[in-house]
Amino acid sequence: MRAVVQRATLSSVRVEGETVGKIEKGLVVFLGVESGDDEKDCHYVADKVVGLRIFEDEKGKMNLSLKDIGGEILCISQFTLLGDCRKGRRPSFIKAASTENAARLYEYFCEILRVEGVVVATGIFQAYMQVEVLNEGPVTILLDSEKNF
Repeated sequence: MRAVVQRATLSSVRVEGETVGKIEKGLVVFLGVESGDDEKDCHYVADKVVGLRIFEDEKGKMNLSLKDIGGEILCISQFTLLGDCRKGRRPSFIKAASTENAARLYEYFCEILRVEGVVVATGIFQAYMQVEVLNEGPVTILLDSEKNF
């Protein structure tokens, strides 16, 4: 499971011109579910996301987590995070999970975050989405449940 996490001041997602998810200060999480991922991967990445100390404290040091600042999460399913571009010029998505498993684990991941007390807004799984992110910093973190980075 891969995630791109961006610290954001304001973010929203639209589907067919309608805003379906929006947050104020917090994190935007683009989540890619890989074939072979399971609930353990969801817990690993969710724990990392909630615990990341990437918000500035009173001294300007990145020392606070999402929960410390009372932030929200906009979570977007993005299978293209599993694109393999090492061979040729067209990405291969063979490592991406099946639609059914990816949808199930995406929903499970969001539920873990909600159980942690985080407000979570989402896009619509498999929809064509337009995501607007006001990245603060900019701060962008890559996470991988297989610890590849």
